[in-house]
Amino acid sequence: MRSTVRGALRTLRFRLTLVWGDDAGMSTVEYAIGTIAAAAFGAVLYTVVTGDNIVSALTKIIDRALNATP
Repeated sequence: MRSTVRGALRTLRFRLTLVWGDDAGMSTVEYAIGTIAAAAFGAVLYTVVTGDNIVSALTKIIDRALNATP
């Protein structure tokens, strides 16, 4: 009975080592996903900011600020 339990524990330890032990390249994948997400966010932000509504609203705000009389 003890040898069966030891064998099962040894097998479990081996499998856990395979699953959690080798994470080579993990940081590279995380950086790549982060870079892709940042580029996508930048593209969306650029599209929103260069849209007609945002440009006209910013122009109105700047025009009001420059033409305001004290």
